[in-house]
Amino acid sequence: MMKSLSSASLSVSSGSVTPQGAHLVDGGVNFAVYSPSSSQLTLCLFDSEGHEEQLAMYPSMQGIWHIFVDGLTAGQKYGFRADGQWSSTATPRFNKQKLLMDPYAREVVGTVQWSPDVYGDTSTDSAPFMPRNVVRGSGFDWQGTGQPKTPTQNSVIYEAHIKGFSQNNPVIPEPLRGTYLGMSHSSSIAYLKKLGVTAVELLPVTSKVSEERLKKLGLSNYWGYNPLCLMAPELSFAVDDPVRELKTMVRELHRAGIEVILDVVFNHTCESGTDGPVLSMRGLAENDYYHMDTHNGELESVNFSGCGNTMNFDNPQTLRLTMDALRHWAQEYQIDGFRFDLAPVMARQHRHFSPDSPFFFAIRQDPVLNQLKMIAEPWDIGPDGYHLTDFPEGWQAWNDRFRDGCRKFWKGEAGMAVEMAQRFSGSDDLFEEQGSFGTINYICSHDGFTLMDLVSYNERHNHANGEENRDGDSHNCSWNHGVEGHSDHKGVRAARLQSRKNLLAMLMLAKGTPMLMAGDEFGHSQQGNNNAYCQDSEISWLDWSQQDNILGELTSQLIHYRKSQPLLMDDSHDAVYDYFSACGKKLDIHCLASSSSQLLSIRIHSRTKVASSALIVLMNPSPQSVKVTLPSVFNGLRRWFVVLDTSKDDTLKRSPLLLNGWYDVPPNSLVLIEDTQ
Repeated sequence: MMKSLSSASLSVSSGSVTPQGAHLVDGGVNFAVYSPSSSQLTLCLFDSEGHEEQLAMYPSMQGIWHIFVDGLTAGQKYGFRADGQWSSTATPRFNKQKLLMDPYAREVVGTVQWSPDVYGDTSTDSAPFMPRNVVRGSGFDWQGTGQPKTPTQNSVIYEAHIKGFSQNNPVIPEPLRGTYLGMSHSSSIAYLKKLGVTAVELLPVTSKVSEERLKKLGLSNYWGYNPLCLMAPELSFAVDDPVRELKTMVRELHRAGIEVILDVVFNHTCESGTDGPVLSMRGLAENDYYHMDTHNGELESVNFSGCGNTMNFDNPQTLRLTMDALRHWAQEYQIDGFRFDLAPVMARQHRHFSPDSPFFFAIRQDPVLNQLKMIAEPWDIGPDGYHLTDFPEGWQAWNDRFRDGCRKFWKGEAGMAVEMAQRFSGSDDLFEEQGSFGTINYICSHDGFTLMDLVSYNERHNHANGEENRDGDSHNCSWNHGVEGHSDHKGVRAARLQSRKNLLAMLMLAKGTPMLMAGDEFGHSQQGNNNAYCQDSEISWLDWSQQDNILGELTSQLIHYRKSQPLLMDDSHDAVYDYFSACGKKLDIHCLASSSSQLLSIRIHSRTKVASSALIVLMNPSPQSVKVTLPSVFNGLRRWFVVLDTSKDDTLKRSPLLLNGWYDVPPNSLVLIEDTQ
């Protein structure tokens, strides 16, 4: 148990300005925190009974306050207080009554308790309502496990939420459900291995704060895109020790050959807009960490994130914190890659997106980070905020053009053949410099309808979010097959299943890196809620008792089939995608554009192995069957095998096609055929 502290008995010295944060060294702890404009920084130490001892820190020319305290050990709880000028228009603003979290904290215990005292314009102490930072060491037994280092062209990503994935899984011991250890439980890993995915992309696992507005509604920030400390794992996902348990999860997934990609939020923090709480960066160095404007004599936060504030990457300290955080996750937790939420924010110079930004340069030159997978969400809500293909070489981006193109094509919208052909063949028209594996192909993600809801609802149904159904995207390109929501009608259910099979088959056969949203493989529904960010409930948790085993088995087979086909995993530009008419005539993209047919006939073959095996993908989104002459590219005997027809068998089979080179493609169906000598 932590001993009671007394400032009179503590041995202190100036310590070092580096590294920032709290670090065990030479029998004590060195503390360093950036706050260049404050008049005094105070270290606050808390004992096991919550008593606070305050120690004045030492200033430096770098704007980093520092102190070394001898005799402190791992587990010590601490925070900071900053003194200086306070007014509504001053930049920055300070209030020594506010206990502040360390931006470099590696563990957080407790949660923010909403009270007027956590806001900066009060003279009352916020400490009783604030969590605490915890001093952590670095030790962990990785048991010799290494990182899988799966090549990008071989990757199949599974996007999941730590809690939602296992909270309702009855085969996982109840204490572990919804936790890091639930994600790495043997049954979870067995499921992921059977499914065939190579990486899990986890929604944010950093410490978070649920907004006061949500708390008043009885809700919470379930997704976690509201970070507090960027290096500390979220406590609520742990049974006991979040640091050790998250590392254990990563180790066990790596042992199974599964990579771990973290969704990270560096575009904003939980301190919200101008009238938000003072929890950490706002109280230490607001004008450095955030973009700020003065409007009508009042200090205001710039909001390019949609969450109230925007991190300021023009400032070296913001860039340094971000890079240190990324290296912390990469080295301390052996993380394999990152998905950057609202990535354009980090590339803004003087508030304008720049492909030559210091952030990109810093990643590129870093010997640790430049070896990892980097994935961008390619938009923010600031000016000129959409940049699908403007990220550095080796980066990937969530391709919303693939998402929307697939949805519109299978919904039956006219004029989508060219768009779908380009998206299916790797979006080379968009990712010319990055190559086809610059695209992360997906149909659904956490942000929007699930796959089941995509084919079951025409409209969003977000009433449970407490915003009178105004939140969430109203443009979903969804189709309900004639009935809004759940239906017991056999015809409707069969049509919805076939549509999901079409979409999943297209996802796994298309060129690029596929990303599958957890639960889409077995029919998870959010009851039409397309913005379940605040639903820590049955709406979001995967219902393992309602698994659609037919669809799940097909999804697994499609993933494993993809991984067995060199043509689908090509990263050398050897695979060629040719387009044909229904009568077997080869078409270029211009002829395809002038065709009135909705059918897509695509032959995938090797550029260098001229007469080798090929794959033929036939896609018919229309309500009528179409007789298709199979492409006859070479003279001589060819043999065709039907691997999948989504209107018929629910599993992949290799059945010989005995007809004379044609196939009658049923309505609303996808057919996969192998073409061999």
